[in-house]
Amino acid sequence: MRDTRPKSRALALGSAGTIVAATLIAGAVTAPTAGAATGHQQDREARGVAIAAARAAKTGVDWQDCPADWGLEKPIQCGWVTVPLDYAKPYGKQIKLAVDRVGHTGTKTERQGALVYNPGGPGGSGLRFPRRVTTKNPLWANVAKAYDFVGFDPRGVGKSAPISCVDPQEFVKAPKMDPVPDSEADKLAQRKLAREYAEGCYERSGAMLPHMTTPNTARDLDVIRAALGEKKLNFLGVSYGTYLGAVYGTLFPGHVRRMVVDSVVNPSQEKIWYQANLDQDVAFETRWKDWQDWVAKNDATYHLGDTRAEVQAKWLELRATAKKNPIGGVVGPAELISFFQSAPYYDSSWAPVATVFSKYVAGDTQALVDAAAPDLSDTAGNAASENGNAVYTAVECADAKWPTNWQRWDRDNTRLHQDHPFMTWANAWMNLPCATWPVKQQTPLNVKTRKGLPPVLIVQAERDAATPYEGAVELHQRFKGSRLITEKDAGSHGVTSLTNPCVNTRVDTYLLTGKLDGADVTCAPHATPKP
Repeated sequence: MRDTRPKSRALALGSAGTIVAATLIAGAVTAPTAGAATGHQQDREARGVAIAAARAAKTGVDWQDCPADWGLEKPIQCGWVTVPLDYAKPYGKQIKLAVDRVGHTGTKTERQGALVYNPGGPGGSGLRFPRRVTTKNPLWANVAKAYDFVGFDPRGVGKSAPISCVDPQEFVKAPKMDPVPDSEADKLAQRKLAREYAEGCYERSGAMLPHMTTPNTARDLDVIRAALGEKKLNFLGVSYGTYLGAVYGTLFPGHVRRMVVDSVVNPSQEKIWYQANLDQDVAFETRWKDWQDWVAKNDATYHLGDTRAEVQAKWLELRATAKKNPIGGVVGPAELISFFQSAPYYDSSWAPVATVFSKYVAGDTQALVDAAAPDLSDTAGNAASENGNAVYTAVECADAKWPTNWQRWDRDNTRLHQDHPFMTWANAWMNLPCATWPVKQQTPLNVKTRKGLPPVLIVQAERDAATPYEGAVELHQRFKGSRLITEKDAGSHGVTSLTNPCVNTRVDTYLLTGKLDGADVTCAPHATPKP
């Protein structure tokens, strides 16, 4: 469910993640799975966040030039916000969250406060958000006049008490096991890997795992708001960031000033997170076919076939070749999916992925190896990928109860794979550690409008693969007074980062004035990618 999967999220679990049957569950590291926090627990957490926020408001943020190795140029500044690891114990162990900002570009009278950003994941870093100002991104020029752009690493991510589940160099090693099982033995091997991955998370990061939840990240967000000196939060969330926003709006409705959520996770308690991932598999297949249709229409450029069926045949041939003999010794089916999945994710990847595919078919094997194989020399990048996957797993596993019965996983994914083979099994193995997760699993928050929540702007592409359209409709129904902008016949993930004046002007208007259209809006799609 990440908006950008690391160079092998789905496959990464071929190296460390998969589920475990009833016979293997007994070998899980520790711990019962239990239900939602009690009312008493919730009261303690509410008091805890109030205490932490008051403390942060008094302390503020000691803004300094960013460390050189963070890759954030001046005038971006960096700092830290201290939060409790456990909000039920606000005076107990504390962790530090990395934050950064760049000041608004307009006049003093134009300033409307800070705009805080989360890019998704779970596991994504928001620290590069201020670079939308320093690199003069034209889509954000108007909003930048009014707002300081603020990014942060959520708990467990990057600079913010990072967690880990496996050695990063082991995590990226290739080739990994083919996600599509040929036999029961293959499934058993993947289940063993999933159990071992869950155990590794507990061994390396056990103290953090019980507290790696979306509600806790939302509480962190409120403490960051206070540390920034803001009475109310202006928030932009993309992908998983929409669920973070939905939870924040439910927990702290009176603290929201403006909120834009883009490419929406379905917040239904029944969807978080097992069913949401199954829904994602169906949507990925749809968008995969959209990309194949585009490749076929541009056969004069790519020479991969002038029908979807011909492009699919080339894909299956490539996959079979890589399964028999990994390309360059390192690119097997798992690595192929990890690379090719960016096309269903983002239109900006349509041409680059097609170009690499075309070069391979024309005899240039190295182009595919360069694009799809891990770079073992990139230790920092590999550590970031491993950390992102660890946080993704930790949050989704802790947020909700997952099925522990292997037969259910097997039945659901076998059925889905028949008509939606592109991502189904890869996604299953990635999430399978949740079946043997070694710490308590929560009941998801009931996301809904509460007194004080202002109108929220929801933006969604109709054919989004990572966060299917139904999620935006669900949140729209739950947040009364919200407005939904639909980008029709489009499917790129992260609509607010694309050039589409119908969307861009409405986002600007809302953030700058608070005004929304009188009714929901349907926009024509942004420009189709060119070869």
